[in-house]
Formats: sequence, structure tokens, C-alpha cells
Amino acid sequence: MSLRRLVLWRHGETDFNSVGRMQGHLDSALTEVGWNQARFAVPALARFEPDLVIASDLRRATDTATVLTEAIGVPLRIDKRLRETHLGEWQGLTGADVDERAPGERDRWRADATWAPPGGESRVDVAARAYEVVDDLISGDDAYHTVLLAAHGGLIIALTARLLGLPIQLWPSLGGISNCHWVDLVRREQFWRLHAYNAGMTG
Repeated sequence: MSLRRLVLWRHGETDFNSVGRMQGHLDSALTEVGWNQARFAVPALARFEPDLVIASDLRRATDTATVLTEAIGVPLRIDKRLRETHLGEWQGLTGADVDERAPGERDRWRADATWAPPGGESRVDVAARAYEVVDDLISGDDAYHTVLLAAHGGLIIALTARLLGLPIQLWPSLGGISNCHWVDLVRREQFWRLHAYNAGMTG
């Protein structure tokens, strides 16, 4: 049975999220709120009945994934291709810091998926490496029907745009993904269809 569903799950709140700092490849930790968000999401995600969970090797994603896999007994695989966008010189800075140093560049970054922060990656670059993970699942010998990818907001947006075949100039039209929210994509023949975007549990 070939891959039919992908659930792209963003990690819980981190110490960087809580103070508005850009993380990128920096390895920030979940806050207590973040751990609780992950626990609260488990019943909803369990209903997807994933055959496998693959997580970014950054601990905020790995820790979030482990909450789910330990609760429902699903295998966990780690893949560094699911890391967040490398933000280059912006990593560790707040939005205000970037705006002070490089006025207008954050707006340019938001508006152009091919543009990268100094020393970093573009969203197109991120989507390409994340797509490799999906392509491996589709072309591999293992019979996975539903796979959950525990990853990061920027990567999830970019991968969703790539899987849906959106023109690159429209990628910025996709909104953000909240902590511990997810995207649900279902595959029919060679096409991916969007079933839910930025879905999650509140309470």
C-alpha cells in the first residue's frame, strides 16, 4: 500500500518562541507550555492512525514527536532534512533586531520564496530538501499509508506549497502554522489535496 496521507505537525512552543526570537537551526528547547501543547494534541493526532512518525533532528521537533510516539506506540525516525529554514545571520535575533539592522529585508523575505536571509536558505531550498523525505516514502519498499512529519513552521509552509504544486509566486499567500498545529494532505493518484491547514486543538 502506497503513501496516501501526510500530516505535517509543528513542534510545541519553545523558549525562543516565547520571547519572539528566530530559531532556524538553533536548537531551542520546549517550554512547559510546549510540552503540554504536545500532550493535548495526542488524541486528535492518534485518530489519523499514523504508521510512522519522522521528526526533524532539532530537539524541539524530536521532543514533540516523542510525546506522540510514546503515547500511541508508533515508530519514530529522525531525519535532519526536516530541519527548519536556516536563517543565516538572522538566527537568534528578534524581528525588531533584523528590522534595525536591515530595514525592509524581512518584508522581502516574506514576499519572495526564492530569497534567502544572508547566509541562509530560501523557502524553495527548504521545500526541495523536505520533498526528498516524501519522495523517499513514495518510492521506498515500505508500505506506509499515513506518515506524520514532526517539523517546523517555515518548513511545513514550504513543503505544503511544493506538494500542492502552487506557483512559487503564490507561496507567500499561505499563512503561518501555530505551535503544535498541523496540515493534513491526502494523495490521490499523483496529486496532493489539502484537507486541513493550521488545524489544532485549543483549550
